[in-house]
Amino acid sequence: MDPLSGALVPPIQPATTFARGKNYETPPETDYIRGHSPSWAPAEKLLAQLEGGAEARLFSSGMAAVNAVVMALRPGDHLVVQQSLYYGVRNWLRSFSEDWGLSFTLTDCSDLSALRSALQPGKTKLVWVETPGNPLWNIVDISAAAGLAHEAGAYLAVDNTVATPVLTRPLTLGADIVMHSATKYLNGHSDVLAGALVTARKDPFWERIQAYRNQAGSVLGTFEAWLLLRGMRTLPLRVRRQSETAAFLAERLSTHPAVEAVLYPGLINHPDHSVADRQMNGAFGGMLSLLVRGGEEAALAVAKACRLFFPATSLGGVESLIEHRASVEGPGSPVPRNLLRVSVGLEHPEDLASDLEQALGDIP
Repeated sequence: MDPLSGALVPPIQPATTFARGKNYETPPETDYIRGHSPSWAPAEKLLAQLEGGAEARLFSSGMAAVNAVVMALRPGDHLVVQQSLYYGVRNWLRSFSEDWGLSFTLTDCSDLSALRSALQPGKTKLVWVETPGNPLWNIVDISAAAGLAHEAGAYLAVDNTVATPVLTRPLTLGADIVMHSATKYLNGHSDVLAGALVTARKDPFWERIQAYRNQAGSVLGTFEAWLLLRGMRTLPLRVRRQSETAAFLAERLSTHPAVEAVLYPGLINHPDHSVADRQMNGAFGGMLSLLVRGGEEAALAVAKACRLFFPATSLGGVESLIEHRASVEGPGSPVPRNLLRVSVGLEHPEDLASDLEQALGDIP
């Protein structure tokens, strides 16, 4: 509630600078806008509470948040990065790390022995994982990964975009930093580009991250922060409903003759189901992928034949989306050519199932 007016919706404060007090002190939570803004504070405080963290910071995009964490490292540092994750992070690290004097190793972090082998004690300073991992939806055991990372002297950062704090709270499982592409589920309405970081503690590494945000100017606009907070008000309702529908679709399509496999951690036959069941809070998220029989041509035909699923990139909105992921990632993508990534929205489950079935039914 706005303490000045009693309004139930916080106001937008578009100012870029704020007058100092009589003793030349800055007002609480204000500064030149690259540092602080009262429009960010409600969303940042809410997200820190949801994740169980000490502090949260908003960024202009998810990639801006990733940049801030990596650029807080020092030349010569080594990173271990999950192999199955958002391709934008993977591609950026390949182009950036050498110029910044960093090295990194891609590995399957859901395989703890592979993670252990990839760590270089004393040199590895950051382990970056995404769980569920896009677009294969493999699950990383956060508690175990945190133990291995800390033993090697590294921080564990977890991309919690897909699970959200509704289903997983990585900081309570031992992670040091949580990242969100807040464009996705946190906002949930496909009308905001935003990122966020939450820290378990305020320490020198977190201070370097904040300094980078300030110096690079990778901050969120005031109206976008207001829209993000509006979206977060319905976060639990949306995530629970989308998870229920995704589980329904995964079960229903797993026996479809045109589907080679359904990738969804809620399915009992998923290789990481037991970890997901232990780590996620009663549901498995609103994302799944289909491996379509007939290869790339058949998969593209299904995406084109859908009537309710929009053929679009992104995820976590109220509308359902479907995309041929390998086409989006381009040449060199490790994604199977017959994979379709599905983001489940808030439409009626039976309508969504019927749409996918009619599209799959056109495959010879």
